[in-house]
Amino acid sequence: MSTPSTPLVATLIAAALALSACSKPAPTEEPVRAVKILTVGAQGMQSGAEFAGEVRARVESRLGFRVGGKIVRRQAELGQRVKAGEVLAQLDPQDYKLAAQAAQAQLAAATTNRDLAAADFKRYKELREQNFISGAELERREAALKAAQAQADQALAQWSGQGNQAAYTTLVADVSGVVTAIEAEPGQVVAAGTPVVRIAQDGPRDVVFAVPEDKVTHVKAGSAVDVRVWGASGVLKGSVREVAASADPVTRTFTVKVSMPASDALVLGSTVAVVPQSLDRSGAQVVKLPTSAFRQDGQSSAVWVLDTASMTVKLQPVVIATADGNDVVVSSGLQPGMQVVVAGVHVLSPGQKVTIYKEKQASAPVNAAQAATNSVAASSPTPAAPAASAASGK
Repeated sequence: MSTPSTPLVATLIAAALALSACSKPAPTEEPVRAVKILTVGAQGMQSGAEFAGEVRARVESRLGFRVGGKIVRRQAELGQRVKAGEVLAQLDPQDYKLAAQAAQAQLAAATTNRDLAAADFKRYKELREQNFISGAELERREAALKAAQAQADQALAQWSGQGNQAAYTTLVADVSGVVTAIEAEPGQVVAAGTPVVRIAQDGPRDVVFAVPEDKVTHVKAGSAVDVRVWGASGVLKGSVREVAASADPVTRTFTVKVSMPASDALVLGSTVAVVPQSLDRSGAQVVKLPTSAFRQDGQSSAVWVLDTASMTVKLQPVVIATADGNDVVVSSGLQPGMQVVVAGVHVLSPGQKVTIYKEKQASAPVNAAQAATNSVAASSPTPAAPAASAASGK
């Protein structure tokens, strides 16, 4: 029997290799992932809606000079407590003093003219009684007296006004309180009405905080509010005094003011935690999941739900309501009893087979010292053995 030639064998081997290279490789099976599972159930809310607030005075006045000028002195300092009537700042009063002196001189001239007109009227009145002059001449003297009196009254009013202008160069506190801001410095030229000092008046305090648009409808005037001062124990009680009618143009939140009793003696500017009772949901039964269970896809959120029959997972869209500590509250999309993947969500795909991850139980550690003690005790002879052998020797 003849053997095939070497070229024919080489040709057959090359054809087999070519056929094997053209065939498609067998698809690799997707690995089975181990995931942690949490059964969905209703749980109680642990925290309510809490906001950061600031303590402010009920009334805060911005005081400024009623006349313009150059500030030559400022006695008020930031944080200083002032009383009503205390001097806060002063303008250069020289120009106003000169104007007051000019008005006083005009008053003196007008008073002199009035006195002269009064003397003429008196003299012409006596002449009229003696029929030396006509009644028309007496009436002219009476009119001149009235005009002189009006000029004197005008000069008096101008002098009084200039005196007030000079007095306005001294800024005086009209209420008792605490200086919360300084808005002008010595040497600065200010116009009439420009704020120079801001004073928080003594009396009741307000706690001011901001509420987002989705919650402002639940905060009503007169509703109860719990206030906790940071760094102090205890809860203070207040009530909503005012809710802003429009949103802040920058933050798009609504400002809420809470009235606090003056007896609480809150420090101005301190930060407090505010919990409106109308937004408190502590104890309410909700569906909560850890943040690791959620998959974000654009603007929507979803979780992986386990199908226990086929041990596969599928995406379930959910709607997130709010946060409760480190957990997320789900408002819709889940039902109690569903099993949700809470770990390993980033490596899953729809329909993928999974197994439930089980933590390994650590074996109890062996007490080596106790074992060694027991071993030594077992190998040592009993105390009665030497005595027995000694008795047998006798």
